[in-house]
Amino acid sequence: MIQALKDLFDHFALPAPDRADPAQAVQLAAAVLLVEVARADATTSAVEQQALVRALQRTFVLAPDALTRLVELATTTAHTAYDYQRFTGTLNDHFTQAQKIDLVEAMWQVAYADDHLDAHEHHTISKVAGLLHVTHGDYIAAKMRAKEAAQAH
Repeated sequence: MIQALKDLFDHFALPAPDRADPAQAVQLAAAVLLVEVARADATTSAVEQQALVRALQRTFVLAPDALTRLVELATTTAHTAYDYQRFTGTLNDHFTQAQKIDLVEAMWQVAYADDHLDAHEHHTISKVAGLLHVTHGDYIAAKMRAKEAAQAH
């Protein structure tokens, strides 16, 4: 019964294109997780949004209009998401370990973009890194690289 309700909710919460194309599902999953970091603190700043877009562009090399649509869809999807597992599950199925570490680093880049690391951002990244099976050492290394890059700018 509970599984049937969860399946019904997933049916209405996930956009149809996500199911048809695994590449789109992976892009959406990564984008939603980046959006979650940007929305973890009280406000999403323009610099956080720019960091999010840059991370997606580096990862997926999308045309500007496709990138805009992805961010819009990810933002909408993030507002209806009730957990991270369906997104991290997709990434665990399709990303290499190096790609998962890169995503965690990109999440840190979004968090550090506004020169303020919020506790909610930290918690979100920590939780996602665990769900992606990123080791603590890789998690810390990604954080340090992102912090150094933020301080250099």
